[in-house]
Amino acid sequence: MFNKEYERQLSRYKALIYRKNEKTEFYNGIYDRWRYPVLTRQHIPLFWKYDLDPKTNPYFMERLGVNAVFNSGAIYLDGKYYLVARIEGNDRKSFFGVAVSESGVDGFEFMDEPVILPDTCPEETNVYDMRLTKHEDGYIYGVFCSESKDTKTADLSAAVAAAGIVRTKDMMTWERLPNLVTKRSPQQRNVVLYPEFVNGKYAFYTRPMDDFIDTGSGGGVGFGLCDDIEHAVIDEEIITSKRKYHTITEAKNGAGATPIKTDKGYIHIAHGVRNTAAGLRYVIYAFATALDDPSKVIAEPGGFLIAPLGRERVGDVSNVVFTNGAIVNDRDEVFIYYASSDTRLHVATTTLEKLKDYVFNTPEDQLRSVDCVKQRCELIRKNLEFMKNN
Repeated sequence: MFNKEYERQLSRYKALIYRKNEKTEFYNGIYDRWRYPVLTRQHIPLFWKYDLDPKTNPYFMERLGVNAVFNSGAIYLDGKYYLVARIEGNDRKSFFGVAVSESGVDGFEFMDEPVILPDTCPEETNVYDMRLTKHEDGYIYGVFCSESKDTKTADLSAAVAAAGIVRTKDMMTWERLPNLVTKRSPQQRNVVLYPEFVNGKYAFYTRPMDDFIDTGSGGGVGFGLCDDIEHAVIDEEIITSKRKYHTITEAKNGAGATPIKTDKGYIHIAHGVRNTAAGLRYVIYAFATALDDPSKVIAEPGGFLIAPLGRERVGDVSNVVFTNGAIVNDRDEVFIYYASSDTRLHVATTTLEKLKDYVFNTPEDQLRSVDCVKQRCELIRKNLEFMKNN
């Protein structure tokens, strides 16, 4: 029984790994959606889940199951696509695994072992959602959420979130640095390291929060500087992309992928959250900041860039898409890796020119229905006139 089931599961795993992905019929002119998720719990190697010794596991049972593979940092190195995915075990604990692909849309395989983080925070219970930044100082940094129990209350669901920091040069060995300290924000999640020095300092995009779930007085995506990343302390946070009433960022918003540098500005692919009768709805949106002032928003298209569609809307936490990783390869192709419903990881692809066109030429949200109708009517009348004369 052991050998037969092992061979059957191994065959299924190999078929999944070597399956070619294909574009769907979805069209908006901005990006292409791909049919199959690039990472799921089925992509986890068998030897991560099963004891492969028939003497100690005669029925070939899962010993350490995996529930989901989702929110992933992303980086392009030496012609390959690297994802540092959040892997959630059946025990609800998350950890990181590095998956590598030659194409960026399929064929992702995990390295032999998960990421081993130095155990420098004894109070830390969970880690997740790593953002990867190739910094001009020569290191690749990973900034992630470090979660611990809120010891100020007996409520077992109360937690404290901080921004953990690691760095590497080979994607295999990781050095742990002290967690980021933001003096005016009790909690931090969704923190991204800017890839360049700003006035000789390290720069971070932050998400100021009063509470683990609710942002409270946090007004949006923050920006702050620190002198020393080995002991990172931010004294002041400037709000860049702001939360706004009756928009996709009403409840909260946060940085996603590491900003993408273009000749017109840095493009940010972030997430926005609003509350609904069915719970929080997460979507992905974009904005741009100035090359000479990373805290200054210079373009922000109205509405979402990516929202959950079809089966993407169903999962552990439904009606959610979330990104913390995007890649621009050496052909200026853009790969946006996004998770759906805290369950699986997808990819959408476009080009740098298309992404720039979208961000810098799409109208901003007019914030009121009457003004949004005027905006749409202007487009309609322009098109009617064009069709009349052509």
